[in-house]
Amino acid sequence: MSNTHLKETAILIPSLEPDERLITYARALSEAGFVMRIIVDDGSSERFQPIFRTLEEEGCIVLHHDVNHGKGVALKTGYRYIQEHLPEAKAILTADSDGQHTVPDCIEVVNRLFDGEDALYLGSRDFSLPQVPPKSRFGNRMTSVIFKLCYGKWLPDTQTGLRAFRASELAFMEGIEGERYEYEMNVLISCARRGLPMIPVTIETVYENGNEGTHFHPIRDSWRIYKLILGSFVKFMGSSLLCVLIDQVAAAIFHNWLLPLFGMTDSNALIWGSGLCARVISAIANFSLNRAFVFKFKSEGQSTAGAAVRYAILCIAIICLSNLGVMALNGIGMARWLAKLLCDTLLYFVSYRVQSNWVFPDAKKE
Repeated sequence: MSNTHLKETAILIPSLEPDERLITYARALSEAGFVMRIIVDDGSSERFQPIFRTLEEEGCIVLHHDVNHGKGVALKTGYRYIQEHLPEAKAILTADSDGQHTVPDCIEVVNRLFDGEDALYLGSRDFSLPQVPPKSRFGNRMTSVIFKLCYGKWLPDTQTGLRAFRASELAFMEGIEGERYEYEMNVLISCARRGLPMIPVTIETVYENGNEGTHFHPIRDSWRIYKLILGSFVKFMGSSLLCVLIDQVAAAIFHNWLLPLFGMTDSNALIWGSGLCARVISAIANFSLNRAFVFKFKSEGQSTAGAAVRYAILCIAIICLSNLGVMALNGIGMARWLAKLLCDTLLYFVSYRVQSNWVFPDAKKE
């Protein structure tokens, strides 16, 4: 264990109406070697101010919000302070104030960060243990499965507040959208799309008093989290359905009116010509909708033309894979319509993942 690593790490703890355990926790962190301890009071009432005054007296930096803004805003307040006032901080560790993150686990995550690659390190709890409340076990497992399906990364604990990253990522972390608990999920999504590795680190699983101290609202905050995870995919589905409609309408217009105006009367030629023209129009519409509305592609350091080329390559690959899959399945006796349905359904999810991570990725690190 390197004590230097701890001295170079700013530990950031957002807090709303804490009890005396936060003082004990802050003291233990100081005794372990954490020098830079930042506590963000996210709008706690006057009754809790003596706790924050004690923390200040014991060397913590305490930042105050006049009213409650949410965990995401509290974390960003801390990030801004670190950027402006703590240039000596080489790493940032975020932790919760409710006693779930032990000091040895904080040290382990920090050391893994300093000894490893540039990544987001996530303290990962074991939800199979008997002390885990059922709602926490089910909620985290469900979120992990959905995150894997949508973003291709298996994270055993998507809702952990124990996270560490290098100070070079502060501006990126501060710029991620979200005000309350959904912010932490948005961080994972942004890292997945940006290509920043996320590395789980096994930590102790602590639930004191059945996790009664948490300010997580199971319905409201879960809705915000799942809306973020599934939001892009729902928009992707909407874009796809709209473009199917565009394709059908355009094909009818070309087949019945436009192509005959140019003297095309052969039935087969009209089918091929109208289908090709309609597919080009619907593809352009789909690319435009996905770029601006679904994935909100910002071409920082990349061109829209480059995204268009990647999109065209993906479309060609999807068509080829679909045809090859149908031929293979039909060759072993599966009905052609069923083979096409299975192949196109699978490739639809593949297309979403590839567009999210390759065609329209978040800006890469310099």
